[in-house]
Amino acid sequence: MNNLFEFAEAFFHRIDIDQKLALTHQAWHACSAGELTYSSCRPALPIDQVKFPERPALLAPRQMPRRKLTTVEGVAAFFHAIAHVEFVAIYLAWDILYRFRDMPEQFYQDWLRVADEEAQHFALIRAHLRIMQVDYGDLPAHSGLWDHAKDTADDLLARLAMVPRCMEARGLDVTPALIEKFAALGDDASVAILTRILTDEIGHVQLGSDWFKFVCRQRGFEVEAKYRELIDHYYVGGKPKGPFNRELRKIAGFSDAEIDWLEC
Repeated sequence: MNNLFEFAEAFFHRIDIDQKLALTHQAWHACSAGELTYSSCRPALPIDQVKFPERPALLAPRQMPRRKLTTVEGVAAFFHAIAHVEFVAIYLAWDILYRFRDMPEQFYQDWLRVADEEAQHFALIRAHLRIMQVDYGDLPAHSGLWDHAKDTADDLLARLAMVPRCMEARGLDVTPALIEKFAALGDDASVAILTRILTDEIGHVQLGSDWFKFVCRQRGFEVEAKYRELIDHYYVGGKPKGPFNRELRKIAGFSDAEIDWLEC
């Protein structure tokens, strides 16, 4: 198999987690070696045909149990939640490159690299969990992450606004403080994992910004106005709540005007 869209369909329609990770790494290796093809005469399959593992059990956000980072159980629950975010992030990267066709090859290469990095993040966290005698799927997880993909399955600009430039960008706001908390607890392993994730996520959000601007200009939209319009339309509750990390968001391609609007 050397076609990007065949890899994507294999990823989406297999249940086994290890197979999904292996397919992602195999596809990125083929891309890096210049062996991947990017054409397909078959349209993308409906997003409701995407398959997920049977575990973890998915709960609404309000049903998720709250635990403190000062307990072993709390740390395990925290990293299980992060593992789920990273696992769904692999899906989100695969879906954006699978669902939206007729883009430059660089678009597909960029998001395949993101999928591979998200798979690396997931593997790091899963190994960390296993040290704590917990595996991914042992605890419940947040049910809402994939909803953003389903809501934006027909609109590339909406997907770019809502996933990398909204939900993923929240990681830039909250992760630095979490790193400080684990550093204060003397948990160097957790600090190293979260630092690695934050470093990569800045790049992922920046890719989202770059491609959002590319498509806006291609379609004749003003970038900042279109971002505000899409967040107003798709984000439940109007727009995200701060505080926002202005420094990291600017590195990741946000303008001061966009951050000012989010903060007001």
